[in-house]
Amino acid sequence: MQKNEMVTVTIEDIGVNGEGIGKVDGYTLFIKDAIIGDVVEAKIMKAKKNYGYARLMKILTPSEDRMETPVCPMARKCGGCQIQEMKYDRQLKFKEEKVRGNLIRIGEVPEELLAQTMEPITGMEPSEGQEQPFHYRNKAQFPIGTDKDGNVIAGFYAGRTHSIIPNTDCALGVEVNEEILTCILKFMEEYQIPAYDEERHKGLVRHVLIRYGFTTKEIMVCLVINGNKLPHSEILTERLAAIDGMTSITLSINKEKTNVIMGNMIKPLWGQTYITDYIGDVKYQISPLSFYQVNPVQTEKLYGLALEYAGLTGNETVWDLYCGIGTISLFLAKNAKQVYGVEIVPQAIEDAKNNAKINGIQNAEFYVGKAEEVLPGYYKEYAREHGGETAHADVIVVDPPRKGCEESLLRTMVDMQPEKIVYVSCDSATLARDVKFLRGNGYEIQRVRAVDQFPHTVHVETVVLLSQQKPDDTIEIDLDLDELDATSAELKATYQEIKDYVLKEFGLKVSNLYISQIKRKCGIEVGENYNLPKSENARVPQCPKEKEEAIKAALKYFAMI
Repeated sequence: MQKNEMVTVTIEDIGVNGEGIGKVDGYTLFIKDAIIGDVVEAKIMKAKKNYGYARLMKILTPSEDRMETPVCPMARKCGGCQIQEMKYDRQLKFKEEKVRGNLIRIGEVPEELLAQTMEPITGMEPSEGQEQPFHYRNKAQFPIGTDKDGNVIAGFYAGRTHSIIPNTDCALGVEVNEEILTCILKFMEEYQIPAYDEERHKGLVRHVLIRYGFTTKEIMVCLVINGNKLPHSEILTERLAAIDGMTSITLSINKEKTNVIMGNMIKPLWGQTYITDYIGDVKYQISPLSFYQVNPVQTEKLYGLALEYAGLTGNETVWDLYCGIGTISLFLAKNAKQVYGVEIVPQAIEDAKNNAKINGIQNAEFYVGKAEEVLPGYYKEYAREHGGETAHADVIVVDPPRKGCEESLLRTMVDMQPEKIVYVSCDSATLARDVKFLRGNGYEIQRVRAVDQFPHTVHVETVVLLSQQKPDDTIEIDLDLDELDATSAELKATYQEIKDYVLKEFGLKVSNLYISQIKRKCGIEVGENYNLPKSENARVPQCPKEKEEAIKAALKYFAMI
């Protein structure tokens, strides 16, 4: 295949980023905006040896899963709604398969285990009169710029660029956003307030942040400016304040040449410096810099699942890592003995403490710092102060950023030996990586559920419950002894038991891969596809001699050889 070549492609699969995948004479092409079942005409934009990227030029035969008319005509240009043209039930299937695939491929979770533990994805019900869920975001950040004719515009960046696509009526945001943006743009034109030019680092208004309380109907507007003040701000605030529900108007001072949107200094212009909203019956104060889930309807379902998975009885000590403004912590505190929250952002911890106060919650404490530093530090300090006794948690809830958890944090979580770990994730790839570590260190998946927090995008939240596996844990099963050789060597010991024996007797850590290699050497049957390389050319590490002898000793100990 050559660059600029035109091809006809049948889309057979969909990638993790929502791109359609098809083949031409065995050559794989990734095509943005195409969905499974489409037959499309595409132009090759980048050609690698075994695969390439192509631009969708024309849909020759639309898929049965394609929407007849997209709700937002700017969706393809904007790039924010990668799969908006796909029917919603197919979106949910894609996201569920994405989570399952990552857990199997990256996390090495057996398909049989997921068949038992993975629950159907929690989708979002559409608003009355709609076929699909829209207008669900309670937060939007609109870049402000100037078009080629010199007009001030607001919208969103086109995919992978900083070119603004004008759009004041995003289908995912609340409907009042358009009224607010129209007011601000008209004000800027009238009083000749310049928009920010990031290449020249000139101009004043960089972004407009809008937050909306779905329960309280309170509205926040924060203008991010490249300066210390906004000329004629009293006129703008008077106009914005006339909008029903307006509660907070502020400035965010950001004079840095940076892609970071918000500055650290917030100046009040009118009203409060925060709005309030509820998730369930818990009330939260939200400032311009607060992290707060953007879809409150689905957030209540998400946190409800986390609470359900935690299974609290009122006697537990719980750690909530990456707690933000205490959203999950306060949900948990109503059902726990004590909750400790950890978050790196000082302002978020102040918000968390205040949110605990306004809800009358006294059994939640919050600490500022990196979770991967605070929890290990606490664990070591506790041992020093208690004569070597180890700190313990009954339940640990973790809701990390997309990069997931550092191994040092996962190690400390395991050392604290909680009965349960509830992992809330916004990236199923890093979730799967961390689940692999936890499963290799004494924890096993009990329940998994994806939650569609972001309809029409490729993003999905996932909640996983892992429980500590103890040596005396048993499970009741019915066996037909006529069909089973109960003396089969592979039934004598689990991989984890072999690992524990080798670590105890020889001080060595061995992987499932090494164990399976030595079992094969000894003529013990293992799963057909167990730990096979991801590709034909991949190099598989071989078990070192020292560890081979230790594994063989374990197999002899368990009477497997």
